[in-house]
Amino acid sequence: MEVQGKVKMIGETQTFGNNGFRKREIVVTTDEQYPQHIMVEFIQDKCDLLNNFQVGQDVKIGINLRGREWVNPQGETKYFNAIQGWRIENLQSAMPASGAVPPPPADTFEPATDFSEEEHDDLPF
Repeated sequence: MEVQGKVKMIGETQTFGNNGFRKREIVVTTDEQYPQHIMVEFIQDKCDLLNNFQVGQDVKIGINLRGREWVNPQGETKYFNAIQGWRIENLQSAMPASGAVPPPPADTFEPATDFSEEEHDDLPF
């Protein structure tokens, strides 16, 4: 699965517990009729993938949906979802560095030059 949009926020890397678990969050705003602000978390060594990105860039993020079950001390079962990123790419890298729009491809269609009046078409109308 993928999420595509403009980077709204990139958080700092957070470290949790004694085992050194790391997490870093990014928020991407989608470009659709009703834009959504999607928070994606990158964990462990994937946190470093966000180092080369900035707010305002158009990106495409490869994601996995994660869900887990948790039973609280009162015995109630709760469910949590997370969106985890595993890849991110800059969509603006395909554009020319100057920001100019590339010229359209040259027409490959060439009009007929040997047309004679004697030819007729066989269309029924």
